[in-house]
Amino acid sequence: MSSEPLRQERRAAQRFDFHLPVHIRALDRDQEGSGFTQDLSARGAFFFTDLPLTPGENVELTLVMPSEITLAENMRVRCRGQVLRTIPASYGAKAAAAVRIAGYEFLSEPPAPVAVAETYSGSDEVVSGRVS
Repeated sequence: MSSEPLRQERRAAQRFDFHLPVHIRALDRDQEGSGFTQDLSARGAFFFTDLPLTPGENVELTLVMPSEITLAENMRVRCRGQVLRTIPASYGAKAAAAVRIAGYEFLSEPPAPVAVAETYSGSDEVVSGRVS
């Protein structure tokens, strides 16, 4: 009979398995990217992104927190935190990062419109538009 070593759970908040879009801003170098969460808690997030991050880096995450975490309604929030660890991208997968959340700012305004460009078939003309 083999016994596995006991693992002490270090998380202080319940973790929720949510796959949500997230906007990431690296505050120390003012670069932005996007990604999606794998899981969230009131104190942290684990997400996948194309934005290269390094442990110790200060970041800002903007996403819609579900009601299971806010204990109210879904809310758009901006979280500030620090990258705890990263996992480099591997073939077919994005890089991942774990962030400890230090604070929240609840946002009442809707997300800013995103500019899009469309190319109509049969034409090389590009038309810019806004999507809310």
